[in-house]
Amino acid sequence: MFGREAALGVDNRGEQMGDKQNGHQETYFFFVGGKKYETDQPALTGLQIKARVADWDSSHDLVLEGHGNDPDRIIGDDERVSLNKDKGPLRFSSTPKANFG
Repeated sequence: MFGREAALGVDNRGEQMGDKQNGHQETYFFFVGGKKYETDQPALTGLQIKARVADWDSSHDLVLEGHGNDPDRIIGDDERVSLNKDKGPLRFSSTPKANFG
């Protein structure tokens, strides 16, 4: 496992890794618009995160709040996001899609 896959907690077959030793499954959590969501998956795509929000507005983008001096950034539907707890729970928000027309 190398590079981005390792950082995202995905093995070289695209399968998610978890702590299944002794039947223990770790719980990961994140926030969208201040509401807490839980999963047993160490990484989710932007689309999977949006699918958990009952009233998600499809005309909005999913935005990951930056840590410290890191800027906020838009998460694409196919982008995998690691939910590892090294920097605390991730916080997402919804923002209208940019229209430059």
